[in-house]
Amino acid sequence: MHCLWIKHASQLVQVSNTGVSSLTGDAMKDIVVIDDGSMVIDANGIIEAVGTTSDLENRYGNVAFQKVLDANGMCIIPGLVDGHTHPVWCGDRVHEFAMKLAGATYLEVHKMGGGIGFTVEHIRRASEEELYTLLIPRLDAMLRHGTTLIEAKSGYGLETEAELKMLRVLHRASITHPIDIVSNFLGAHSVPKGSDAASYAKLVCDEQIPAVVASNARNETSVEFVDVFHEKGVFEGVETRQILQAAKEAGFLLNFHGDELHPMESGVLAAELHATAVSHCEHVSEEGMRQMAAANVAAVLLPTTAYMLRIAYPPARALIAHQVPVALGSDFNPNAHCLSLPMVMHLSCVNMHLTMEEALVAATLNAAASMNRAEKHGSLEVGKCGDFVVLDATHWKHLIYALGDEPIRSVWKSGQCVYQRPDTVPVLRSALPTSPITSQ
Repeated sequence: MHCLWIKHASQLVQVSNTGVSSLTGDAMKDIVVIDDGSMVIDANGIIEAVGTTSDLENRYGNVAFQKVLDANGMCIIPGLVDGHTHPVWCGDRVHEFAMKLAGATYLEVHKMGGGIGFTVEHIRRASEEELYTLLIPRLDAMLRHGTTLIEAKSGYGLETEAELKMLRVLHRASITHPIDIVSNFLGAHSVPKGSDAASYAKLVCDEQIPAVVASNARNETSVEFVDVFHEKGVFEGVETRQILQAAKEAGFLLNFHGDELHPMESGVLAAELHATAVSHCEHVSEEGMRQMAAANVAAVLLPTTAYMLRIAYPPARALIAHQVPVALGSDFNPNAHCLSLPMVMHLSCVNMHLTMEEALVAATLNAAASMNRAEKHGSLEVGKCGDFVVLDATHWKHLIYALGDEPIRSVWKSGQCVYQRPDTVPVLRSALPTSPITSQ
């Protein structure tokens, strides 16, 4: 028996229907939207068919389904994908927000004992259970805002065991929580107290990366990517290259911070090393953009960072013009406390001048590509996971337009409802009168 049949959606937004892993340039504006849309999800939670309701009624009119969702007056969009998060942390840094409002820069806060160093002290003292208990409500909030897949980093341990502790928490949550998690090891997030960049980079290469490999082999962690904060005064060209080369040799993919506070030619380095993605890109060079496009390196842009730090926004329009795959991330962390991708999409439109279509592509298909997940996520296409969001609106753009009050009715993973807004009436019904179905 098939799992789910969705009928009569005012708009069913596939994003893409050609099987491409990302959209670039003008193609980011040309998304696929089906009026009176319909979708069938099979018993394994995989999309089997997408089309108009009349087309699918002709094909599936006599097929038995466990559930039918009448989406009349609603929109269906792919589950949102967050390309950059730091969700495992403890230690409140709200006091730093006041410092920034008073004019302190990111680096000034760091020198005064705040920033990453403040969180590191708390992480090292925390138990895995405490970190897991803090993580789950954050993931719940992301889910309520429509997110079904995230990239998630360590990076607040800055020593082997503390980093592994964070990665074990992410692995546990990837098993227990509906949101899919792609784990990224960020041991080189900062230089710990009492060390220097060269010495710590060597430790990351010689001790931490092998420890992550061994932890993966024991199924205690599930790390796929390695990250480095490629930044002036932190890990500059020599150290960043050293760590990323060691990560590649160990079998990891590369997705790192670059060109954020200073121009570092991170885009050029990413292309040379065949990285999957670079995040931030506020100061990416023209040559960096050209080489990223040629190597198909995604640029994960983080409008919350520029907003919070009052710095220049990434050159989103130039990146799109250069045919770089542009993705979005919330950068959720103690410094940028944002769990809502619709808010990120709104900021990207207002402050980085993306169209709403480009923002949706960047928060779905391209974000999935930035974490090597576009084969199964990021668009509503046959063969992909049945992850989608139901909007209480007749046009999908209300997701971005309704600032702070996005009309998300329900969120679905593999054809199963994993979040239903409490004030709504479930619209599920059974296709078989003898087997009533209630909402999940």
